[in-house]
Amino acid sequence: MWSPWALLPPVYSVLTAAGLWAVYFLAVNEEKIAPLGSTYRRSNGSLYPPYISIAGNFAPASCIFSEVMNLAAFVGFSIAALRFLQLRHRTDQRWLNVGSLAAFSVGCFGMTLVGNFQLFNEEPMHNFGTFLTFGLGTLFCWVQSYVTLRVNLRNEGRKAAVLRFLLSGSITLCMILYFSLMAQRLHAPAAQCQWALVMFFLAFLATFAIEFRHCRFQVVCTEGLSDASRYQPDGL
Repeated sequence: MWSPWALLPPVYSVLTAAGLWAVYFLAVNEEKIAPLGSTYRRSNGSLYPPYISIAGNFAPASCIFSEVMNLAAFVGFSIAALRFLQLRHRTDQRWLNVGSLAAFSVGCFGMTLVGNFQLFNEEPMHNFGTFLTFGLGTLFCWVQSYVTLRVNLRNEGRKAAVLRFLLSGSITLCMILYFSLMAQRLHAPAAQCQWALVMFFLAFLATFAIEFRHCRFQVVCTEGLSDASRYQPDGL
């Protein structure tokens, strides 16, 4: 029987993606940004390129964007913490497990900076949050792909690792293209690469359902020192 925890990663990814696309469509409807499929030209000064940060810069979309990013950071950190507990006694390279959690935790903090400091109001802080989110998030994906291959839970690790390595490569490629196109001021394709990067990243997190379906997580609270030996922060 599958564990209900398997639903957490894909539900998280779907709802986060839905929230971001709601921000995009609202910004397009308010005529703040150009549609993703259009050829962007800012000759008349009316529309901005459809970057995620710009879509979430103007009210009322900025309110939704902040809420989505804050909730995504919290739940994303929770998923990474559960993944850490799942691997804690199963990998001989524990520094990778600890480092992966630490990197993603800082990346989640970066997500809160992106959501709470709008691009046009606090550009340095917003860009710093973007760097933390994309940079450490990509590192997390590569490390988790490698750990998946090494641990090979339930003999499913190799198949899951192939999928995760492909997604990690896609994320890395999109990030390289994103910054390269931005440097050339090709904003329309750069924005498309940014959206693809985020969707690939959410798809990567959704793949943790593969291992979570075999696991049970629980917190046991007891009273008194006599019961201290019964305390188990995670049950797998």
